[in-house]
Parts: sequence; C-alpha cells; structure tokens
Amino acid sequence: MADFEVPKFREIPIIPEPHPGVMAHSKPFVAKEEFQKPLGYPGELVDNWQEAALDKMKDLLGKYRSLRLFLDICVKCGSCTDKCHYYLGTTDAYNMPVARQDLLRKVYRRYFTFAGKFFGKLGIPGFVGAADLTKEVLDEWYSYFHQCSQCRRCSVFCPYGIDTAEISMAAREIMDSVGLGQKYSNEIIGKVFKVGNNLGLPGPALEDTLEGLEEDVYDDTGVHVRFPLDEEGAEILLVTPSADFFAEPHIDGLIGYAKVFHEVGASWTLSSYASEAANFGMFIGSYENMRKVSLRIRKAAQDLGVKRIIFGECGHAWRVAYSFLNTLAGPFDFLDPNYPVPQHICEYTYGLIKEGRLKFDKSQNDHMVLTFHDSCNVARASRMGDFPGGQFVIPREIIKATCNHFYDMDPDTVYDSTYCCGGGGGLLTDDLIELRVKGALPRMEALKRVVEEHGVTHMAAICAICKSQFTKIFPYYGFELDSIVSVHQLVSNAIILSDQKKAEEEASETAEAAETEE
Repeated sequence: MADFEVPKFREIPIIPEPHPGVMAHSKPFVAKEEFQKPLGYPGELVDNWQEAALDKMKDLLGKYRSLRLFLDICVKCGSCTDKCHYYLGTTDAYNMPVARQDLLRKVYRRYFTFAGKFFGKLGIPGFVGAADLTKEVLDEWYSYFHQCSQCRRCSVFCPYGIDTAEISMAAREIMDSVGLGQKYSNEIIGKVFKVGNNLGLPGPALEDTLEGLEEDVYDDTGVHVRFPLDEEGAEILLVTPSADFFAEPHIDGLIGYAKVFHEVGASWTLSSYASEAANFGMFIGSYENMRKVSLRIRKAAQDLGVKRIIFGECGHAWRVAYSFLNTLAGPFDFLDPNYPVPQHICEYTYGLIKEGRLKFDKSQNDHMVLTFHDSCNVARASRMGDFPGGQFVIPREIIKATCNHFYDMDPDTVYDSTYCCGGGGGLLTDDLIELRVKGALPRMEALKRVVEEHGVTHMAAICAICKSQFTKIFPYYGFELDSIVSVHQLVSNAIILSDQKKAEEEASETAEAAETEE
C-alpha cells in the first residue's frame, strides 16, 4: 500500500534515536504562477531572492515582537525534543522543534544580531550559531517548515513558551514572498477568493447539494428539515467547512447541525458567498490573506442581515474565528450583542442541552464505543463556552449526552497535551502522504491502547482536517477508514425530533386505517 515504511507501534513511548535528514526528500509541490499571483506573490523564485527574503524577515521582525523574542530566548534545554509527532514518527532530527526553529534562527543570527554580523565578516558565522542564507538553506526551509503542522504542542512544554507555529508561519510567508509557495494551500486560498470555498464549489452546485440533503433527511425521518441558503433576515449565519457539503463523515455532522436548528425552531442560513469556514491564510503565515478570507464572512453576515455567526466543526477555522476574526474583520457591531462573536456549533448545542431543549435516544449510537480526539487548534489556540477548559469539556459532554459508551484516551495524549492528527497546518495533501502517515503514529498508538482496553470502535472529532486525515491514514495502521465520526453525527443519530414522532404516529394511524378497510 505504501512505498515507504509505516512506523511500528512502540511497546512504550521511548524517544527515538535521531536521524538527521531522513525526511529531507519530503516536500510539497511548489505553487505555480496561477496560484501565487492571486495571493499577491511572485509567480516563481525571484532573481534577487536572498535580498528579498532578508527584507521580508526584517519586516516580520519589526511587526511581530514575539517572533524576535522566540528566536532570541531558546536555551536548547531539550524540553521540546520528543514533543513533536513528526519527530516521533519520522525520527528526523530536524523535526525536533528546536532544530526546526534553528533553520530560521541561524539566518536570523547571521543577519540581525551583532555577533552574527561581526563573525560573519570574519568568515566564521558558525561560531555563534549563525549561517548565510544560501539556496541549500532555502531548500531546507521549504522541506522542514512544511513538516510542521503548527499544532503548538511543543509550546505547551517549552519553559519559555516558544511557539514553533509562529516561526513556521513566518518562514512560509518569507518563502511565499520570494516566489517559493506551496501549491496545496495557495491553490485553496485562490478558490475561496474566486468561488467562496476551498473546493471551488459554485453556488448552483451547493444549492443542489443542500436540496439533496433535504430529500435524504426526509426519506430517513419523515421530517422536512431545511438546509437554507442565502436567506436574508435569518437570525443565524452558519459558516462551516466546505467538506461538510459532500464528504464522509463531515456531511453527517452538517445534518446534525440542521436537525438541532430544526428542533428548536431556529432561523438560520448558509451563504454561497462565504461557504467556507476554513482559512488557509493562517497556514502560510499571511495575515493579509487571512483577513481577505475573513472579510467574506463579514460581508455575508451584513448582506444577509443576520444577528449572530456560528461556526461548524473545523479546528483551524475556529482558531482563526476565535483568535483573529474580530481583529481582522471587525467590528461586528451590527450583530446582536447578546451573543458571542463568533460562536462554535458545539457551544450552541451544549447550551440547548443544558436548557433541556433537546432530547436524545442514546441507544441509537449503541453500535459504537466512542473516544474523542482533541483537535490541536481547538485545544491549544482557542476556548469554548464561558469557563476555562470549555473546549475540552463541551465536546465530551455532547458525546456523553448522545452516547452510552465513551472512554477517553491516555491523559498524556488529550486535552492541551493532545497529539496532532498529522495532517494539519496545510499539509493535508497526497504529495506529503509519507509525512502524514508517520506523523500520525503517536495518535494511532493512543487509539490502539483505548481500543484494546475498552473495546473502542470509533473516534469522534470536531475538525474537518482531522476527519479527512484519519479517513486516509487509518488503514495504514490497521483501523477501518470509517472509524472516524463527527460529534454532530452522534447528535444527528440520537436526537429525537418532535416532528418525527408525529410523522411516525400519523404513518401508524394511516397503516391501521388501511388494515381496517381491508
């Protein structure tokens, strides 16, 4: 199945022996001009790329004090050494967070510190851990800064709080600025600008898809659950990852959202203009492109006249929404101030559960024994609810409200210590499948243990990228590809729709009447 060796499960999670450069060959496809230009970048590597890269680095160091701080304060203590899933899975020494940081740090020291400049003139920059920016170094950047999913697990364990994600984002933005961009992320951002979503799904196709979902839900339940699109005056604008419109298990989560809205009589709509919650601008470190994507959501909310914005299940989309939306696209003073801006669909559903407005038949999920994967961008870069740790509690409470059988994975692998799925940070592309499979090792090991100890059959997640990643890599580790489910898929299975009960009673009465006539 694979032309590379899939990592073996470890009996105990020992730190592997480092092997420098064993993943140097792993690089994503380079973006062509057609994907670079719409984002404001050169179409190919510019002739004066070294000068341009250093100018961009200088600009970023001036804008973001945190970046300069992170490059200055590392003391090489080793706390992060075994914290990266890519190092654990690949054993490449450059995937140790500190070593990956040093690929940028050594250039920073050479050109932006006194010691680096002085010893550079003497021809011995390496004496102070500095290095010239050469094409070889640029190639290392392109390989290894695309072997970081920006999950921030290393920052949890760093005594100084150094955020490797910020360094990876900066490196990618520098490379984009000189014409060395990544095809996958940049092509997707361009589709959002052109069409409104990552898939390039035009409005008519989206409308047909939603109409088909209405028919499917009616056939299944006998209830007319609507999936409204572009309805002006609706109270709620739902912004969800475009994977929810067509892919499994994502689409089952979308059906869950719609059933929740239907049951409580909520007025809601999707937007064909802003039909994407994901924001790949963050992955490439471009706040300008992140802002452009965010502004589409603002415009949709204003044009439709909604009162609140709710985001569907997507990890980095929620990180951007929670951490950046108000700054990048605000103020949202035209929305109802009684609601948070924005709100996560799990917060919304959890609130209804607490109010007793939703009823569930847990037995509808009895064919599954569940565990939960904390998506890294939700766990370490956002919050949910009005209490600390809500991003951990709320999804689990929804699962427990809809399922009879739930078990958490090892405490060292969940909550803010959660392992990344291995496909985040703009790396969910088949040209990086070896990296994705190897990077998933720590999560697969934790899943294997809970499967063996508690008979877990399915893992729930609230991130579109996590769900897509696990669907792809589960078979490499001996798991069924449909063992990953959406949290709101569980809601959809278990929710008791008032209209459904009435429809069943009417159908039963009709059948009895027909039998009597016969």
